[in-house]
Amino acid sequence: MAARPPVDPPAGPPPVPPRGPSVPSLDGWEPRSGPLIVTENDELIDALLKLCAAAGATPHVVCGAPPPRQAWEAAALVLVGADVADRMATLTRRPGVLLVGADLDDATVWQQAVALGAEHVVFLPDSEPWLLDRVADAAEGVGSPALTVAVMGGRGGAGASTLACALAVTAAREGHRTVLIDVDPLGGGLDVLLGGEEVVGLRWPDLASSRGRVNAVELEQSLPRLHRLAALSWDRGDTLSIPVEAVRTVLGAARRRGGVVVLDLPRRIDDAAAEALEQADLGLLVVPAELRAMTASSRVAAAVSMRLSDLRSVVRGPSPSGMTATEVAHGLRLPLAGELAPEPGLAADLECGRPPGARPKGPLGRFCTAFLTEALAGAGLTDGGGVAA
Repeated sequence: MAARPPVDPPAGPPPVPPRGPSVPSLDGWEPRSGPLIVTENDELIDALLKLCAAAGATPHVVCGAPPPRQAWEAAALVLVGADVADRMATLTRRPGVLLVGADLDDATVWQQAVALGAEHVVFLPDSEPWLLDRVADAAEGVGSPALTVAVMGGRGGAGASTLACALAVTAAREGHRTVLIDVDPLGGGLDVLLGGEEVVGLRWPDLASSRGRVNAVELEQSLPRLHRLAALSWDRGDTLSIPVEAVRTVLGAARRRGGVVVLDLPRRIDDAAAEALEQADLGLLVVPAELRAMTASSRVAAAVSMRLSDLRSVVRGPSPSGMTATEVAHGLRLPLAGELAPEPGLAADLECGRPPGARPKGPLGRFCTAFLTEALAGAGLTDGGGVAA
């Protein structure tokens, strides 16, 4: 097969390929907008360009090897055809390189992958769905997934929504990209707690038909923006459930861009809440320091623990009987994340549109700061210390 002329010659305007798919030139290409494609195989170029178009990515194609060193080092993702892999030995090894082949029976492709330092070997068309996600991730600038915290109450009125809002407000105040998601259709609405029920943006019913993959940047931009965070809640209509596939799609997009995602979950674990728990890194169960609340909380904890291995208790005081937070956590057989004292002025703040957690030195603010410091450090996302009481 005849080789294509190079897309980016050293001087002069780029020549037009005599046949095959159109190839983007290096002029105006943003390395973070899509992958670098290196191959001389017309059919492979055509397949990869179609895949990039489906992912919303703008690729740069180099017909011949090795590619310009600047493009090789700057690209978020590099797709190397097996037809040119043997000519890439002079390039410095780097992460994010995939070797693309078409023949599953070609044993030499694995030797090429080792020599190239490729992270994966991809065979088309079998691996198209997986590769589509990788290309879309590169186009969206995806890095480490967000720390995702699920918050639920051990009984009604335990204060789970208040804590969820406070965690999100604190994370945003400390400079983390933050998304707050209300998964409880029978709650009062997190946008109300944030003082933003009139703010324009999509709510859950608008996203009920979401399937597959949605662009994480576009999703976040479409949500109401409140207190430096994006919030997804419910409207005032009659919708009481969201399909599991929509929950999976939306939460997956919210997590892909990193930072902190906070989920406010109902006590009854329906299908949507179960999907949310599958995507959470850890959970906080808010438990008032009361005997009846402990009994109810133990049932919630049993249901949640079937889907989430890291569940911790947050004990809300004071206790009418004098029970300590440690005793409550021990009775529930859950690790103690911390104790919450009453928040002075919380009711007045909410009436004025001031969200929970807005007071950094209040009990909620102190707990959330300490908890996030420890949780983010544990996830390897930032430096941090232990949780203060």
